[in-house]
Amino acid sequence: MTTKIDAYIAKRSAEDPTFAKAAKQQSLNLDVAVAVTRLRAEQKMSQREFARLVGKPQSTIARIEEGKMNVSVLLLKEIAIAVNKELSIQFI
Repeated sequence: MTTKIDAYIAKRSAEDPTFAKAAKQQSLNLDVAVAVTRLRAEQKMSQREFARLVGKPQSTIARIEEGKMNVSVLLLKEIAIAVNKELSIQFI
């Protein structure tokens, strides 16, 4: 089912390549935000505790979880290593 916002994003993206690029990046950021938030919740840790474990400032974890940060693969790998997980990136 396509929502009104999905339809708007698709229409606007078709008309404006800059908007399309930004929309795709934001979608990726939100996917990462959900994944990192879930991972932290699995660890039963606060953002501060999780940040300490990962070796990053709490503000970095907050920006990731808010979808406000374009997270590098290197940072995702560091997070995975810190919690004894493997990072998997797929082309679908």
